[in-house]
Amino acid sequence: MHRAVNRLFSEPLEFATRLVPAMMEPVMKNALFAAAIGLTFVSGTALASPELAKAKNCLACHTNDKKLVGPAYKDVAAKYANDKDAVAKLAKKIREGGVGVWGQVPMPANPQVSEAEAQTLAKWVMTIK
Repeated sequence: MHRAVNRLFSEPLEFATRLVPAMMEPVMKNALFAAAIGLTFVSGTALASPELAKAKNCLACHTNDKKLVGPAYKDVAAKYANDKDAVAKLAKKIREGGVGVWGQVPMPANPQVSEAEAQTLAKWVMTIK
């Protein structure tokens, strides 16, 4: 023990260059792991939106690029492109339905879509060009 203490004080730079990286390795691994998990959630949300639209039956009336029963998603995104409240408006429309914005064909309410899912879908629709 005495020799180790002497060495610690006599060779502090050498000690620090060996000890600090060894101490930091678990910290860095955990930080990288946390970052990877965070990116998974961020990208997972974006990637899940087409699947969510399919799961919530949105694709029965909408497509990305052409009018079906309802407007194409690209047309919705273009119409609301300059509206800072677009996501909130679209999320509300997804859940509550409506009529008149795109003609007289009503969009039915979708109470099975949660508020979070409606937000995710609205954000996704706004990315379609």
